[in-house]
Amino acid sequence: MTPNKMTAVHLVGHGGLDKLVVRDDAPVRQPGPGEVLVNVTAAGMNNTDINTRTGWYNKQVSSGTTTAEGGKSGFGVAEKGMGEWEGGLTFPRIQGADAVGYIVAVGEGVDASRIGERVVCDPYIRDPEDIEGFDSAGFLGSEHDGAFAQFTTVPSVNAVSVPKDFPLLDTALATLPCSGGTAMNMLSMAGAKAGDLALVTGASGGVGTFLVQILKALGATAIAVAGKSKMAAVSELGADHVIDRETPDLVSAVLEITGGRKLSLVADVVGGDQFPDLLKLLRRGGRYVTAGAIGGPKVDLDLRTLYLKNLSLFGSTVYLRETFLRLIDLVVSGRIKPFSTKSWPLDQIHAAQLEFFEKKHVGSLVLLPPKVEA
Repeated sequence: MTPNKMTAVHLVGHGGLDKLVVRDDAPVRQPGPGEVLVNVTAAGMNNTDINTRTGWYNKQVSSGTTTAEGGKSGFGVAEKGMGEWEGGLTFPRIQGADAVGYIVAVGEGVDASRIGERVVCDPYIRDPEDIEGFDSAGFLGSEHDGAFAQFTTVPSVNAVSVPKDFPLLDTALATLPCSGGTAMNMLSMAGAKAGDLALVTGASGGVGTFLVQILKALGATAIAVAGKSKMAAVSELGADHVIDRETPDLVSAVLEITGGRKLSLVADVVGGDQFPDLLKLLRRGGRYVTAGAIGGPKVDLDLRTLYLKNLSLFGSTVYLRETFLRLIDLVVSGRIKPFSTKSWPLDQIHAAQLEFFEKKHVGSLVLLPPKVEA
C-alpha cells in the first residue's frame, strides 16, 4: 500500500542552499487520469537544478554557472528566476528532472499491468495536442514536482520501461533524463551524423560525457575539451582526441589534430570567452549547438562570421518528441554506457550540491531517496 506521506526536498524560493528544505511529511500525490505513480529509487543532479534554485536564468545574472559562491548563496534573485523559460515555477517545488524507479500505482485510463515496471522518465511533459511539443512543454522539477522525493507522478507516456534484468544500476540510469537527454537532443537538433568532425566542450561533465559517447555511436569523430585531470577518463569514453581546456590557443590545437581541416559541428555547454574561437573553427556550412553556459552566458558574436560562413546556430532545451526514445534505444542496445560518479542520500542534498560545485567529478552525481518499506 502506498503511504500518504513521504520524504522529499522542497525548494521554497530562489537563493542559497537554505532554500532546499528536507521534509519527512510531504504529501504523496496520487496519479490522475493518464498518469502513473513512480517510487523513485535514484535521482540525478544537474546544473539545471542549481540554476533554478539560484535564479541564474534571470538575465541580470552574467556569471557562469560554475561559480561556487553563486551556487552556495544564490545571485540575489527573488523573482523572474527562470528568465526566458516561460514556465510556471511556483514554491514550494520538488526539484529533480531525473526520475528512475518502479510504477506502484496507475491513474484512470492506464493499464494496471504497468504496475511493477522499471522505468526511466522523460522529464518534458507536453500537451498531446501540441504536435511539436515546444509550446506546451513543462519540466519535471520546474512546472511539475520531480524526483527529489520518494514518489513522483508523470504521464504514463513519459514513463519509459527498461527491462527489470537490464544490468545497469538505477544510479546509472538516473543520469539519462537530463544529462543524456540534453546531449541526445543537442545532436538531434544539429543533425549529427556519421562522418561529422565534431568538437565537444565541457566533455567531462554530465552532458559532455554523453555527447562524446553519442557522437561515437553515430559514427562521428569526437574531439573533446576537458580539464587536465579528467582527460584520461574522457579518452576512455571513446573520444578520438582530448585537449586540455587550459590550452592557450584552442584553434591551433584543434587544427593541428585535424591537419588543418575545419569542423562540421561544435557541441558547446561552456560558452563564455571561447565562443568566437568555436565559430572560427567551423567550416563553411558548419553547425553550432548549445544547451548551457557554464563559462558565462554573455558571448561576443560577429554577425559577419555567422552569415559569411553560412553557419547554423541551434539552442536546445525542450526535447524533440523522439529524443528520449532514441536515447533509451542506444542504452539498451549497449552502444552507450551511462554511469554515475557518486551517490548521496537524499537528505544530504546540501553536501551533494557543495561537491557538485567543486567540479572535480566526471559524469554525474546522484541522489538516493530512502527506500520505501513494504
